[in-house]
Amino acid sequence: MEGRDAMPDAVRSTPKLTYDDLVAMFPDEDGVRRELIDGELFVTPSPLVPHQRLVWRLAVSIGAHLEAHPDQGEAFAAPLDVILTPHDVVEPDVLVALGDQRDILTAKHVHGAPGIVVEVLSPSTRKRDLTIKRQLFDREGVREYWIVDPDRQSIAVYRRAGDGSFPVAMTLAAKDASTLTTPLLPGWELSLERLFAK
Repeated sequence: MEGRDAMPDAVRSTPKLTYDDLVAMFPDEDGVRRELIDGELFVTPSPLVPHQRLVWRLAVSIGAHLEAHPDQGEAFAAPLDVILTPHDVVEPDVLVALGDQRDILTAKHVHGAPGIVVEVLSPSTRKRDLTIKRQLFDREGVREYWIVDPDRQSIAVYRRAGDGSFPVAMTLAAKDASTLTTPLLPGWELSLERLFAK
């Protein structure tokens, strides 16, 4: 399935696809996630229940905090197009447009790099989330990228450093009774045991 997500090498000599191309080719919502990375189309089937359970718990937790602290930003869950460049359009599982980023929100999509991007790994997206998406988010200025690993019940947090680099700031695991926090959302926290509870 993963091999079908990307266009074959022989086709890559064609012009890079843009967001306008994507909209023209697929004008109707059909439950399939389509993303462009460097003009290459990636297609992912609808996620499974365990994946969506984690997405929902994260979105509800962050969303409740932001309702109480609206000056800190606004949270969204997929599907929602995030246009980083004309050739890079992604649909993160969860994203937060921080309080100083309200100008990236339009009526149709997010146009620019959110402060926080979250992806929950799945068999069809694991490699892409860990490599080319991480590189894309680094290049386009995302401040934090959280990679949630359901199999390991862990979260790796990449955080923008003062020198502009994008290293792993921390890796947390439910087995260690860890709690996820971020300086970007003061006062918010989430227990990993609660996040990954069956």
